[in-house]
Amino acid sequence: MSTPEHHTPLIDRLPKVRGKLREGAQLAKVTWFQVGGPADVMFRPADEADLADFLKGKPEDMPVTVIGVGSNLLVRDGGIRGVVIRLGRPFTDVVVKDGAVHAGAGALDLNVAQTAQMNGIAGLEFLSGIPGTIGGALRMNAGAYGTEIKDVLVSATAIDGSGNIHTVTPNEMNMTYRHCGLPEDWIFTSAILRASSGDPEDIAKRMDEIQKARAESQPIKSRTGGSTFANPLPDRAWEVIDAAGCRGLKIGGAQMSEQHCNFMINTGDATALDLEQLGDEVRKRVKEHSGVELRWEIRRIGERLGHSIIGKDA
Repeated sequence: MSTPEHHTPLIDRLPKVRGKLREGAQLAKVTWFQVGGPADVMFRPADEADLADFLKGKPEDMPVTVIGVGSNLLVRDGGIRGVVIRLGRPFTDVVVKDGAVHAGAGALDLNVAQTAQMNGIAGLEFLSGIPGTIGGALRMNAGAYGTEIKDVLVSATAIDGSGNIHTVTPNEMNMTYRHCGLPEDWIFTSAILRASSGDPEDIAKRMDEIQKARAESQPIKSRTGGSTFANPLPDRAWEVIDAAGCRGLKIGGAQMSEQHCNFMINTGDATALDLEQLGDEVRKRVKEHSGVELRWEIRRIGERLGHSIIGKDA
């Protein structure tokens, strides 16, 4: 007698892959906050074709979540159901070709900036101030120091939820402030970034200035997730947070940084719930003080312990 499908282990319902599948992957080990529960299954594809084949062959009801290096990610304490996809080494190449920078979605933003600098390519220095990967930068139109990824993007390659590969331009992606309009189930695999010639020493000097500014203004040595909230233009998030008296505010092991009060930090023993409740409390106090509605920039995903609600940004 056959086993009912819903009693079949999840990993046995997945298509054959050339990459790696692992049950019960501990996501706290791969996120900057170092909190959160496990993934049911983690998939590290061998290459773009392996990822496309997986998406074509997986059960339609199987939830899929994509994570990068976990720099702006809060995984809830109950973990993530279904399959978590993490793009590893096969997606980290950065090459300069025909005057443009071609980067895999798993490439660190800093590595892209450094490759450009070594090749005398200017205009990508701002990436050295953004923690995370190119894939994450595309998904949220990341930016820093006056430049956003859409300003330097020629095109991106992405795979939709059915395994079809697309090449799209910034206009087709409907990129606005900290937002990309492509469907949530599209997975970026690479990007081409426009560039201009520059002097490597001048570019390196600008990158050094960015790194120094970050070190002076942000708690980069703490367990943090970068900017917690998007700037509520024309205001800046840290200003309305500070005005509402939330600098240094604590809940459990979570605290709004004294150094930069739009950064949440895990002081050592925070749970994901501590961090999320702190963020929600800050949003509440800012709304009451100034009427400003802060929007989470940190991506919050997974299930709370004792709950079955998959998180969605507010």
